[in-house]
Amino acid sequence: MATQQVLVRLPEELARRFKRCVSDRRRSEFIQRLLEQALPPADGSENDPLYQAALAVERDTRLAAEMGEWKMLSIGERDSGDTVWRTSRP
Repeated sequence: MATQQVLVRLPEELARRFKRCVSDRRRSEFIQRLLEQALPPADGSENDPLYQAALAVERDTRLAAEMGEWKMLSIGERDSGDTVWRTSRP
């Protein structure tokens, strides 16, 4: 199998953890396994369960309406420091 080198930028703390937890000789294999698990199948199949779940969420009008309501909410703080939810409407 032909390979290709890819440059990836990571936050410093994540890069440190990666280097500390995965040995030099295992890093490419580690990233390859993560990508194979996370990406849809190479054949372009739409049978991927995660992809199907995302499509179902996009088509769900009730969920879209609820998400619209959540967008209108914001977090505020009382003088006591307690967090409260309030709508952005007056």
